[in-house]
Amino acid sequence: MSSRRLFISDLHIDQSRTDIIYGLFQFLERNKNKCEALYILGDLFEVWIGDDAIADTEMAVASKLRDFSQHGASVFIMHGNRDFLIGNEYANQCGATIIYDNHLVKIEDENLLLLHGDTLCTDDIEYLRFRELVRDNIWQQEFLGKPITERAAYARQVRERSKLEMSSKSEYIMDVNQNAVLELFKSHKTSKVLHGHTHRPAIHELNTKSKDSMLGKVQRVVLGDWNEKGWYAELQGKTLELHSFALPNELSTTNIN
Repeated sequence: MSSRRLFISDLHIDQSRTDIIYGLFQFLERNKNKCEALYILGDLFEVWIGDDAIADTEMAVASKLRDFSQHGASVFIMHGNRDFLIGNEYANQCGATIIYDNHLVKIEDENLLLLHGDTLCTDDIEYLRFRELVRDNIWQQEFLGKPITERAAYARQVRERSKLEMSSKSEYIMDVNQNAVLELFKSHKTSKVLHGHTHRPAIHELNTKSKDSMLGKVQRVVLGDWNEKGWYAELQGKTLELHSFALPNELSTTNIN
């Protein structure tokens, strides 16, 4: 088994985007038996209203991920801002383990810090307030206790409101706050951070050395969203690389099973 570790995020899978669904299936097939772990760093799905509300698309994704894991790779799923209600029931169907923000991966003599990335967007105060609400255990229990139709209606309302808000927000508000980034490196004493969420794929080299920190040069890698192309990061040894690839033509796909 290869020591490669792969990382993806922000697929925002929806039944209407068969190109993304098949792109994932092809990605899994290409890397089967060729990596030791796959980390999904949030927003695998466009929306998630509970493990009891899955349909054919979600079942097909679970089947492909479970098959991938059965061929030797550990699969990890992190919550994003769209699919934070994915539970252990669905993760088990995927042959996956749920992990959480600020998850550390050991790479030789240092650590790679993984997170979805929304907590770094500290200038978007309105979103962070909403995030605090919906991540509350009591809110989630009450929401999941509602009928599926009511949950689906609420999710649609939130998505529409989010689209309107995003159209009026400036670019810097929806991007990471640099002070939050520097604080993340210092508080976790790591030299590498990997996240998604912002849909701004890039490799950032930073210098954090100051009176309070001796970390020096650090690296922040941002995964892209699967929209016009697919994105993944690859870790081999201590080298972290960012890659993209073309998604299949959605017009040529007719069945996701």
